[in-house]
Amino acid sequence: MLFVLRKVLFIRFFLKYPGFPDFYGTMKRVLWHSAFWLVYLLQDTVLEFVWVAPALKNIPDNVQFWLAFKAALAAVIPKLLFTYYALYVPVRQIVKGHVKLFWTIAQVVAAIIITIIIYRAIFVYYITPVIYQGLLTKRPLFNLLGVLLAVMDIGFVSGVAIALKLLRIQLTVREREKNLIKEKLEAELKFLRHQTNPHFLFNTLNNIYALARKRSEHTAEVVMRLSKLLRFILYESKSDLITVADELKILDDYIALEKMRYERLTIHFQRDIDESTQQIAPLLLLPFVENAFKHGASESRFDSFIRISVQLQKGRLTFNIENTKEGQTSQEIRDNIGLCNVRRQLELMYREYDLQLQNEPHIFSVRLYINLTSYAQV
Repeated sequence: MLFVLRKVLFIRFFLKYPGFPDFYGTMKRVLWHSAFWLVYLLQDTVLEFVWVAPALKNIPDNVQFWLAFKAALAAVIPKLLFTYYALYVPVRQIVKGHVKLFWTIAQVVAAIIITIIIYRAIFVYYITPVIYQGLLTKRPLFNLLGVLLAVMDIGFVSGVAIALKLLRIQLTVREREKNLIKEKLEAELKFLRHQTNPHFLFNTLNNIYALARKRSEHTAEVVMRLSKLLRFILYESKSDLITVADELKILDDYIALEKMRYERLTIHFQRDIDESTQQIAPLLLLPFVENAFKHGASESRFDSFIRISVQLQKGRLTFNIENTKEGQTSQEIRDNIGLCNVRRQLELMYREYDLQLQNEPHIFSVRLYINLTSYAQV
């Protein structure tokens, strides 16, 4: 019962204080730093043990190791102080860009000199006479060899710590940049999908307007089919992926909607699907069908046709559509809103795809190949 009560109070403390996750982050950093210094202390102990072993031949190895550990523990104090000074003063200033080069260099040099003095004082006045009890040769406070060893010892541990700090900052910056790029691409993809909806609605309303002017008996049915399509667009198309069967059903509904408007139009829709549950980005094929009706059948005064074929084998989708068109020019193809939209969606979502457009004198055709298994989560 007491355990449950403590757990409840702990959870309430989490919920009551929004800043508590910062405490968790701080504790995590403390553990990592503690692990770093523990590993370094063990490494420094081994080096100290090897370094002083020749001078302590008559002392058992376990006692030598314990003395080396105490010496390493005493020597780590100035190294620890300088390392954290370097991490949280000059390095932080450099990372933030708030740095005056001369002043920063002067600060670091002064800190190094002070650290070397403390380091040498610990060795001369504590480690040699107290820990090793005078068994080691006593050297002056500022001899050349001692100072060089101090510089290398302090420089090694502080250099490793600073390198790890800069590496962590770089990884954090890269992760932040990656998240920003991901958010940008997700926003762009949502915009492209939302742009498809009014484009489709605009074309369909034109059809309803044409039927209403003719006072066609199919007007009510068109409105009903439109409501079903809009329901799909508003709800189901918000998913990142839908089944190929659902995508083809949208094409069927749209074609049925458009066929009511044209009398001299022949439509062939051929399918060869091995797995209708294969996933595809929603409303990816619809703009091509819209384009075939808008720039083909609606602009043709004579008999016209639209031929569509969809083949899906082992995750490889091949979509072909061609439509008749008026005029005998083969001018350069210029993407309209729908085609530009689809191109950009393909770039964002699939690593393997190929889109080819052909503008012949009487026929406009599109060939789209997509490896649906190469879908890249934005």
